[in-house]
This record gives sequence, C-alpha cells and structure tokens, in this order.
Amino acid sequence: MHNYDHSVCLDVNKCIGCTTCLRHCPTQAIRIKNGHAVINQARCIDCGECIKCCPKKAKKAVCNTLKDLDNFKYKIALPAPTLYGQFENLEDVNFILEGLLSIGFDDVFEVATAAELVSAYTRMYLKREGIKKPVISSACPVVMRLICLRFPSLKENIMPMLPPMEIAALMARNKAKEEHPELEDKDIGVCFISPCPAKASYVKNGFGEYKSKVDAVISISDIYFQLINAMKHSENVMPISNSGRIGIGWASSGGEATALMNDAYLAADGIENVNRILDEIENDTIPPLEFIELNACTGGCVGGVLTMQNPFIAKAKLQTLRRYLPVSQTSIPKGSPEDIPDFYFFDELPTYYPISRLSSSMSESMRMMSEIQKLRSELPGIDCGACGAPTCRAFAEDVVKGTADIKDCTIMYRSELLQFLHSKGDESDS
Repeated sequence: MHNYDHSVCLDVNKCIGCTTCLRHCPTQAIRIKNGHAVINQARCIDCGECIKCCPKKAKKAVCNTLKDLDNFKYKIALPAPTLYGQFENLEDVNFILEGLLSIGFDDVFEVATAAELVSAYTRMYLKREGIKKPVISSACPVVMRLICLRFPSLKENIMPMLPPMEIAALMARNKAKEEHPELEDKDIGVCFISPCPAKASYVKNGFGEYKSKVDAVISISDIYFQLINAMKHSENVMPISNSGRIGIGWASSGGEATALMNDAYLAADGIENVNRILDEIENDTIPPLEFIELNACTGGCVGGVLTMQNPFIAKAKLQTLRRYLPVSQTSIPKGSPEDIPDFYFFDELPTYYPISRLSSSMSESMRMMSEIQKLRSELPGIDCGACGAPTCRAFAEDVVKGTADIKDCTIMYRSELLQFLHSKGDESDS
C-alpha cells in the first residue's frame, strides 16, 4: 500500500497554494508547503476531487494514450457504459462502437455486457450461506481504497467479485484468442475507456494479489473528439452492441443495486455520502440490508472527472438510450448460488494500513494521541487552513508527528504577537 502507484498528480508550476483542494480532499491527503500543495501518497485515494475543484488546473490525471497500444498486434477497446452518455443526439450506441473500430481498435467488448453478467452472479452470491452482510460492492476502486485506509473493519463485507472492467478484459482476451489462434497474450492489448483516474490506478496496482488484465486506460476526455470525428462519417452501422438496460444502467448511481431485483439495498454517491454510509456500517447504526452500492463520484460513474458531459445531463441521455433496449442481452446458466465461475472472484483482499494509525507501538500511539488532544484544545479551532493543514486537528497531528511547526498557525502567532506588542506598549508608557 505504501508503494501505491497513483494516477492523480500535481503540476507544481500551476499551483498557487490557494487551499481549495485542501478543503475538498476526503482523506486529508493534501497539505500546503512552501506555497504549493503537497499530496501525501499514502493517504490519496485517487478520487479526483482535487482535480474537480482546483481553479488553476494544477491537479491532473495521468492515463495512457492510443500510442501506448502501438506495440500490440491486436487492440481491444473496453468502453465504459458512461461513454454512451457523452454525446449529443445519440440514438444508437453502435455508432460509438463502430467509431472505436474506425480510430484503430481491432475489436470492441462492452463493459456493460460484463456488468450484466456480474449483476446476475451477484444475485446468486447473495444467496450463499455464511457471507457477511451488508455486502459492499467492489466495483468502485475509490471506495475499495477508502475502506483499506479508513474502514479496515469492513473488509469482510466487500464482495470478492471482480469489477465488470476486469471480467470484460478476461472475456475479450479469450474471444480474441478463439477467433485468432495465432495470437498470444502478449500480442493482445486491452484498453479501458475510463471516466475516472482511479481505474488507471487500479490497473497499475491491481487489487491485493490480483493483477489487472487491462493493459492501458485512456480517459473519455482524451478520446472524445476523435470519436466524434469518426462518428460523423458513419451512416449505416452494424449491430455490434450486446448491452441492455441493466448493463448501461451501471453508469449511474443505483444501476448496479437495482439490477439485483432485491429491495434490501442502498445506493449512495458522492465521496462525503460514501464516508457517512461507511461510518454507519462500521458503527452498526444502519438498517438491515443485503447489498450496498457506493460510488465516489456524484451521480455515479457519469460524474467522473475524466468525462466531458455534465453528470446529470449524461444520466438523462442514458435514460433515453435505455428506453428502447431489452432488460438484458446476456444470460447465464441457471444453477445454485455456488455455480459462479472461479475467475469472477479475486482470491485475496489487499493489505490494510489505516491512516489513523500514529505508530506501530500502542503505547507510543497513546502518548501521541494525548499530545494531539492537548494541542488541539489550545488551537483556535476555526479550521481556516492558513497553516497548510485542512483542520486544527490535522495540524495538531502534523506538529506532534514533526512534519509541521506550531508557529505555522498564523492565528495563534498573531495573537502572541499582539500580546507582545501590547506588553511593549505598556512598558514604554511606564
């Protein structure tokens, strides 16, 4: 976890140290040092909130480009369902799929198709005996990393099923090798068209011991204009799509949960709401539920920072597209809850490193906590951010850890300075 390869990074030359990102980071991973932001890599969850709010565009996501696929003989595009909600006056998703073929891909495999299979197998999984409920969806990589860092007690609630992107990658590779026996794994390049930077981080780092079967992640915003140009030249398109309402519905918050056809679910979106729900699950103050779908982005994946369209407009476009589609275009063999293929699961959960841990020693942690509480009581408590930390509590922790100086609190320093000047004035009067 300490060697996590992130996709969200900072352009120091653009940063003016304005503290906007400081106030919006959900894990308090950002500090202002020497006039610019500094990201604590151990705390960052690649949610992209800092990218959304930065007025100077100093935060950015690092993804692949189409050129990164040049070394592969056979290139496969995995379009996220969110991609379908990005275009004006789109009546048929086949225009997008054919556009992807036109810009250089040899095949297209819809993530929405894999999502329908994941939904079907999730319904079977929830019928298994002995699983810990509520089951938390593993589809959002931001939520998974957030649980790793802040809610390690909930790791047993995570559904150990791979996200649709991974299932799509596995199925696309197998399809390519069946249709082209001359191809080897190294010849096939699988590219996910992503709405968020967290997917790129997931591909770089894997999940626990599982290594992603995706080779590259390209942002929707990077490929958008190429697709528009390619789609303009399409007239009569081939019926390539194999997705229905369920698969495309995964792009919006609640799409995964409603596909389970089970009323005992909850769906929440937006990182603040996700934090609140995870708190309630951990404190056992939430009503009895079977399944919980959590999306870090507002509105679901349609709210990802790598998209082009307003998330609410994109959601409306997707609803229009879904209106004339069948519920699902994929089916699985009927069977018992145990008849889920093994390749749908990951074997191990990742190692957990709670960010609230102050020291590996319990006694040392208790001592530091006591110092933090004492210092916190002496600070102004207005959480102004002028010290470079998001809250007075965070600043107190930084001071105790030795990464900040008490003099960085400008409010306290100003108060002491005024007292000093006042005392000097009294001395001169006497």
